[in-house]
Amino acid sequence: MESPAVTFTLAYLVFAVCFVFPPDEVRSAGLTVQSLLAAWLGSEDAAFVQYHLRRSTGTLLAHSLLPLGYYLGMCFAAPEKHLGFFYLASKGWKTFFFFAVLFPAVTSALAYYWSRKGWNNHPLARMLTAHALPQSGWRAVASSINTEFRRIDKFATGAPGARVIVTDTWVIKVTTYCLHVAQQQDIHLTVTDSRQHELTPDSNMPVQFLTIRVASMNPYVKAFDIRLNSTEYGELREKLRAPISNAANVVIHQSLSDLFLETFTSLVEINQTYPVPSTQ
Repeated sequence: MESPAVTFTLAYLVFAVCFVFPPDEVRSAGLTVQSLLAAWLGSEDAAFVQYHLRRSTGTLLAHSLLPLGYYLGMCFAAPEKHLGFFYLASKGWKTFFFFAVLFPAVTSALAYYWSRKGWNNHPLARMLTAHALPQSGWRAVASSINTEFRRIDKFATGAPGARVIVTDTWVIKVTTYCLHVAQQQDIHLTVTDSRQHELTPDSNMPVQFLTIRVASMNPYVKAFDIRLNSTEYGELREKLRAPISNAANVVIHQSLSDLFLETFTSLVEINQTYPVPSTQ
């Protein structure tokens, strides 16, 4: 029979993974950083950039508390280790507790520094400054992004931890801890990879995912990759001003019929040849 400490460790590991990378069931239950901090985060539609300034900071803080939560849980799951009394704990657990306290302390100090001067110190604010005109600041860029995000004609796809949003002026990638932003007039787009999955949780049809590199001519803007379903490729191209080059010579299946033909052809190729008997 497994000890309570082992059972708690396995359960907490599952909880931590689901909290950091929440599946649909966890999102629907409201057990995400966005749901728990909804009152503080505000509305994404009303102020997209300000929402993600807070979301990325809150996410980092929440995730940094996970090791400390494990230690506190082990105080009850394994009382024989005397973790509730720091001076009685083993050297290994003392070291773990030190880092479990250090992580949220550092992230709290970092969050406080980022929030100073109206979030001017946040990495996202500094990144947006690279897109600002000489006589303006990052808030002017944020206002432009907020306005275009509210429009219904934007292109948006992907899971919450890896969303891709394309507006009339901006290409945006939303990740767990940060935001990547590039201006359409400054970018080069290149298809760099293609992955085909035979089955997906949402359907029984094969699906092709494309990886597109977004590189900006602005030297202060880092290149980033976006990933999307090949069936959304045509819609993405309609929203982009710049052409997409295909450096890897990837065959892009933009419809289910394309995927069917590709799958059917590959199955035919692996079948053995059948000799036709002679009728003579």
